[in-house]
Amino acid sequence: MPVDPYILMLLGTVGLAALVPARGTGAEVASGASTAAIAVLFFLYGIRLSTREALDGLKHWRLHVTVLACTFLVFPLLGLAARGFVPVLLTDPLYQGLLFLTLVPSTIQSSIAFTSIARGNVPAAICAGSFSSLAGIVLTPLLAASLLGGAAGGFAADSVLQIVLQLLVPFVAGQLLRRWLGGFVARHKKVLGFVDRGSILLVVYTAFSEGMVHGVWHQVSAARLAGLLAVEAVLLAVMLSLTWYGARALRFSREDRIAIQFAGSKKSLAAGLPMASVLFGAQASLAVLPLMLFHQMQLMVCAVIAKRRSRDPVAAEVSAPGPDAGSRTVVGSGTRSR
Repeated sequence: MPVDPYILMLLGTVGLAALVPARGTGAEVASGASTAAIAVLFFLYGIRLSTREALDGLKHWRLHVTVLACTFLVFPLLGLAARGFVPVLLTDPLYQGLLFLTLVPSTIQSSIAFTSIARGNVPAAICAGSFSSLAGIVLTPLLAASLLGGAAGGFAADSVLQIVLQLLVPFVAGQLLRRWLGGFVARHKKVLGFVDRGSILLVVYTAFSEGMVHGVWHQVSAARLAGLLAVEAVLLAVMLSLTWYGARALRFSREDRIAIQFAGSKKSLAAGLPMASVLFGAQASLAVLPLMLFHQMQLMVCAVIAKRRSRDPVAAEVSAPGPDAGSRTVVGSGTRSR
């Protein structure tokens, strides 16, 4: 099962923050750089999202509504139910991080990759992940304000305004400038990918440095981490089952069910980390820990599921010849995958 190399880089960044945390002026510089990096990150997201493809994807609205409901309704309800594991398995700060995890949007890249491997509806996965990310810029802080309130460290009412200024405004600016900058971003996709990942690493270093300075890591023990992993394993198993069998009950095709399962059961590390740094302040390091662990867990489990789905006899019957499932036209998508 795959271990995401980027997770190893994140863990290395956490180790660096533990050994050499930013303090004093260094902390102020890191915080300012982190804020700027988040704005750049979402500016690039805005440029990359094709408005035309998103509008075309609206034709398959039932699938997208289902994914959004899984992401922003079913997941949070399960997060609230997990309150029953406090204090037996989880401490209150870890539970707050777990609840935050259930509020962030779905992934884009991994949902597309696993849907393609499993021979599912790839265009639908692209649109579903994009819609979820866009909706999360607004829904995640609103849900956090409703469900977390003042319990989440530095979270306050003006955090919603901070989210708008740091995330939504750059994203909209990217959409407006996409006409002129879209080609440049597409040509330099690999280089700008390092900007994406570097921005998130900077956010992680800043958050964990602040956590080290405030001593929040003294609240975590090996037993609590094991409890957190157990709860997250149950959460992932429940969502994978609900998205698969629920989509079948709603009479979606096999290709659509695959897209719903992979897009509706995941949570985005790239979107969640910047939001947590804004919403949680000094407690952000503990808040993002459940998300980091869940991210790796979902990659490992979904990789196995995708490979098994690709070997299903039904998959061979409905797929076009050849190993490249992403190059075929998928029934019900209304678009051709690229």
